[in-house]
Amino acid sequence: MESEDLKDAQIKPMPHDIEPMLATPVKEPFDHPDWIFEVKWDGYRTIAEIRDGSVSLYSRKGISFNKKFSPIADSLRKFGFDAVLDGEIVLVDDQGRPDFQALQHYQDSGSGHLLYYVFDLPYFRGHDLRDVPLLRRKELLKKILPSSPRIRFSDHVWKEGALFYNVAKEKGLEGIVAKHSQSVYEAGRRSRQWLKVKMRLTQEAVLAGFTEPGGGRKYFGALVLGVYEGDDLIYIGHVGGGFAEKDLKDIREKLEPLIQKECPFTPKPETNGPVTWVKPELVCEIALSGWTEDGVMRQPVFLRLREDKTAHEAMPETDLRSGDGGL
Repeated sequence: MESEDLKDAQIKPMPHDIEPMLATPVKEPFDHPDWIFEVKWDGYRTIAEIRDGSVSLYSRKGISFNKKFSPIADSLRKFGFDAVLDGEIVLVDDQGRPDFQALQHYQDSGSGHLLYYVFDLPYFRGHDLRDVPLLRRKELLKKILPSSPRIRFSDHVWKEGALFYNVAKEKGLEGIVAKHSQSVYEAGRRSRQWLKVKMRLTQEAVLAGFTEPGGGRKYFGALVLGVYEGDDLIYIGHVGGGFAEKDLKDIREKLEPLIQKECPFTPKPETNGPVTWVKPELVCEIALSGWTEDGVMRQPVFLRLREDKTAHEAMPETDLRSGDGGL
């Protein structure tokens, strides 16, 4: 059975430190007979390397998740084969809805249902599958993935992306991912063979500074934010809304050791008031209504810190100067 699935796959040593294939954002869902549609899980994108009973779990940029999500690593150690898996680690509530905030604090709390939804198989038993069409990779993955309480196959639907999007919206999910059924696995690339449709426009951003609080607020007023274009940090505006009291305290504590005199932007942007600059290391996720023509966020609202991301991963998902709001 497996030998037939692997018949034209290249025999190669297992690749290490794979950067996952990324999806390009688009505005609208669509129907197409050559495409499949999956849930966009709201968690940590995770590659798993399984070799001789040892497991390495890591993020897009190689941050190890073995300790943070040890129950997932323990489950994968029981698999009796060598493989590289691609999926998303999520924490779901009793209704099966992902809870990202709880996921970030899982190592401390240990509460909730921790799951690894696996949707791709770049490597299996001595065979590099990255040039094998997606549908065959998924069919093989479904066959070989053992039954496990924490490891789930991330299934898909054919053709009907618009209906699938509406169902995902009703269930309060983050969005859907559309994938061409014959797509190869382009490691580390943001491909147009994979497309993501979110329920709302978001952007990951680097915290570059903060303003002083006003009124009855504590800790800080607004965060000054940027994204990386190559090695350049580009100013995209500031955000002062969306913070819970706990967020304000937590973020200020994390910013305190990063305070520096020099502005991390070149040139220094015009801001609404005096700014305390910080080393651009922390990443957050922002919801917004769109972009101005000069690449500044419209109506930004803070969603959460992204401690699974490195600063250089916070790149513009669209052309910031198009002003089109760009999903």
